[in-house]
Amino acid sequence: MIEQKVALVTGGSRGIGRAISLELAKAGYAILVNYNENLGAAENAREQIESIGSPVEICQGDISARSHRDLLVTFTLERFGRIDLLVNNAGIAPSIRKDILETDEDSFDEVMNTNLRAPYFLSQRVANTMIDLMQSKTIKRADIVNISSLRSYTTAKNYGEYCLSKAGVSMVTKLFAARLAEYGINVYEICPGIIETDMTSDEAVKQHYNEKFAKGMAPINRWGKPEEVAKAVGAIARGDFPFSTGTVFHVDGGWHLREL
Repeated sequence: MIEQKVALVTGGSRGIGRAISLELAKAGYAILVNYNENLGAAENAREQIESIGSPVEICQGDISARSHRDLLVTFTLERFGRIDLLVNNAGIAPSIRKDILETDEDSFDEVMNTNLRAPYFLSQRVANTMIDLMQSKTIKRADIVNISSLRSYTTAKNYGEYCLSKAGVSMVTKLFAARLAEYGINVYEICPGIIETDMTSDEAVKQHYNEKFAKGMAPINRWGKPEEVAKAVGAIARGDFPFSTGTVFHVDGGWHLREL
């Protein structure tokens, strides 16, 4: 077992996940970077983390599959001997945005399996591991961080399955926060706004949001950066909020505010 704290970051090779992985490495964590398909991106993330000086491993796995989730946890424990922080970051958008009157069940199931079912059961699996590690005095404290979205409370009529999945993630946070408090495991939700990532790189999507920014979409009226989301995770990882659990951190330029 290594002496450093260990963070398991799903979808940790690109976008927000990579920024989180790098921020946690700077905070002194060893990192397990989970990726699904893009090995090149994962290897690049590993190189960046190694340049910071933190131990790092990469592990391929489709978190929507139970066997892959089990492998991911087993691999982390085999390599590092501990898990101090789980970041449920991996998520997908519908392959085709359809009006909710036309959404097909296959798309619904695919998005929900990855965005909601996976973090629910991975949290369950890792939480039980964390409890064992804490009771054996292997680790002193543990945290779980779920990355949701402003879509958890903001409707999009052509993005229904995604909105529902992220609303579910918000409840996952509350449920596990309530259940795990007795063990000293805190659970948090990071709620990003419109962030520059692969998911928003399509020209039509960029144009859509640029038009909204032009009309004054949010108090801090610009695109967010993955590194800004990562800083919130880093603060949690440092233990800056020991008397908070189930808390939602909005990293959205103030979008969650309502003004008449």
